[in-house]
Amino acid sequence: MHRVMLLNSKGGCGKTTIATNLAGYYASSGKNTVLIDHDGQGSGTHWLTTRPPQAPAIHGIEAYREAIGVTRSFLLRLPENTDRIVIDTPANVQGQQLADLVSRSDSIIVPVLSSQIDIDAASKFMRSFAQLPRVLNGDVRVAVVANRVRTHTVMYLDLERFLTHSGFAFAARLRDTQAYIRAAECGLGIHELRAGGARKDLDQWAPLIAWVEEGASETPDALGTAYCIRPAGKEKATSRQRAFAFSLKAEG
Repeated sequence: MHRVMLLNSKGGCGKTTIATNLAGYYASSGKNTVLIDHDGQGSGTHWLTTRPPQAPAIHGIEAYREAIGVTRSFLLRLPENTDRIVIDTPANVQGQQLADLVSRSDSIIVPVLSSQIDIDAASKFMRSFAQLPRVLNGDVRVAVVANRVRTHTVMYLDLERFLTHSGFAFAARLRDTQAYIRAAECGLGIHELRAGGARKDLDQWAPLIAWVEEGASETPDALGTAYCIRPAGKEKATSRQRAFAFSLKAEG
């Protein structure tokens, strides 16, 4: 069982989109998959309700709901033989809530959009995030993802520079495409679309999935690191290294 969390305090960065598509990928690959929705908007939960009955099952947990008449642990219980858990989180997570969420994950994906507002917000979030003990000690794996990108823009170059020097693995760049909208409307992930128009998007997902699976495997798969756009190098980067990484953003 491997727990993958989508995390960024900035709203609107595509956490739910990546979470649902990752869950769809694992379900369609034959993995017993759970999608845990901590976001009060319930977008991941709504996506599950629109999922076709013939699609591979994904067990949903509405973690944002208050446990009424049952214990919190009962609300969050997992089915037996769960293989992959994908966790969607709300915006503006900080403090103890952030620490609690990080304690429930094995791999963390931080999506960032190519706008100055999103880069500044991600920089502020990741400064505090990097100081959490599990992150600082390398007990949880972290990767950053450039999301909804248009690579032939000046703003994307700024985003790539920021993510390259973030101190974490730069695992993937996902383009801005209508394929995600088409998939979401059907309760599917892009890996489950029949049309061949999403082939380019599937290729972009390959390094991200390889990175997750590298952590899920007892024997790390060298392919996962090779596929990373920018490997982090040592998982246990020091706080000094990460402080230096963020100083580059401040200077640039």
